[in-house]
Amino acid sequence: MPKQRGTLERRLGLPQALAIGIGTMVGAGIFVFPGLAAGQAGPAAMLSFAIGGGVALLVALPTSELATAMPESGGGYYFVSRGLGALLGAMVGMGQWMGLIFASAFYLMGFGHYLSDIAAATELGITVPVTGVAFGTAVVLTAISITGTENTGRLQHAIVAVLLLLLTGFLGHGILNALGVLGPAALPASFAPHGALSILTTAALVFTSYLGFAQIATVAGEIKDPAQNLPRAMVGSVLIVTALYVATIFVSTSMFSGEQLAAWGETAIVEVAREVAGPVGAVAILAGGLLATLSSANASILSSSRSVYALSRDALVPEKAAQVNERYRTPHVALLLTGGPIAGLVLFGQVEVLAEVASLLHLFMYGLMCVTLLVLRRRDPGWYSPSFVCPAYPWLPGLGALASFGLVAFMQPLSIVLGLALLALAALWYRLYAPDVSLRTSDT
Repeated sequence: MPKQRGTLERRLGLPQALAIGIGTMVGAGIFVFPGLAAGQAGPAAMLSFAIGGGVALLVALPTSELATAMPESGGGYYFVSRGLGALLGAMVGMGQWMGLIFASAFYLMGFGHYLSDIAAATELGITVPVTGVAFGTAVVLTAISITGTENTGRLQHAIVAVLLLLLTGFLGHGILNALGVLGPAALPASFAPHGALSILTTAALVFTSYLGFAQIATVAGEIKDPAQNLPRAMVGSVLIVTALYVATIFVSTSMFSGEQLAAWGETAIVEVAREVAGPVGAVAILAGGLLATLSSANASILSSSRSVYALSRDALVPEKAAQVNERYRTPHVALLLTGGPIAGLVLFGQVEVLAEVASLLHLFMYGLMCVTLLVLRRRDPGWYSPSFVCPAYPWLPGLGALASFGLVAFMQPLSIVLGLALLALAALWYRLYAPDVSLRTSDT
């Protein structure tokens, strides 16, 4: 039977779903943040990443339950709108869309920096314009996504496989080196030189690294066997990348001081690789940084477009945004509404603000997803029948909500103001455009 017009097909398996989650998260956490995080918290940035991973896991388990009960495109938007109503759903959906736009611009700026460093390392006299590269890559990735979800999934799977191979070798060698197995031990001299508060503020900054697991839920309507694959992909991706992040900070701060890593900025990990494995290691990590930031942007563009698609299907934004390309079976209008703003936002250039605004908008969604689970369990509607049940109810989702909302307090004031302003604009849009929308739940 042919697919109904406007319906997306289930073409992504567990490897592709894991690749979306891991690929989104590895890019920022390993190839952009080590220098920034170590500069703020020193070696204790390991704890910052561990805290971020803990918060992500507290949210991943409730999200897994919601996703198996409602395996539809839109992820957090779909869950919150069906559990807490259209207003909060609209704020989450638009916040998710805008948050991923900010995150994608952040990833693409990192991609531009890595390409610029590769050009400098080759000594060919070529100057790479970071902003121009980020802009052009946004256009190319959007075009790839329009030509088919399978193309995006294959690209993501291939990138992540190469990345994990590179990182396993690099981090394994670095850990053995730091512990003195391959030479003199080189452990950090002072664990938390900037105090306990810096650990929490750094956790708020680097939480952008953990957006990937929720992006799996945004493409739930395109994942095969969602009852099995959604929980495995979400929880598995969080556990894998948290271990990689902590190992990366351990290796980095064992080799260099936080101040030195901060001075190198977004490409500090390249200098760590040079120390671990010489020029070959530096070139390998430069290539890995290109792949990682590219994979993060690729997955974020795919996921962000599905938020717009879901909003449109519910008439919270114009229905044109839900139009599916007849040839490629992709929401091409939603993809253009994602890729266009990303290409514009790379001109902003302030990477830390981009990262924190993306984090705030997602933390708002994560907190409300945990609240949604609490509400739906208590209400127990007839249509709510998850195949995966979140453990330790109600304590785990309750703690997930508190941790998500609480982490916002440790962000920069500018990031908080921008994030809350965007949420307020989303609420205003709902009040003016779709105040009478009634959302269906019988089809979930």
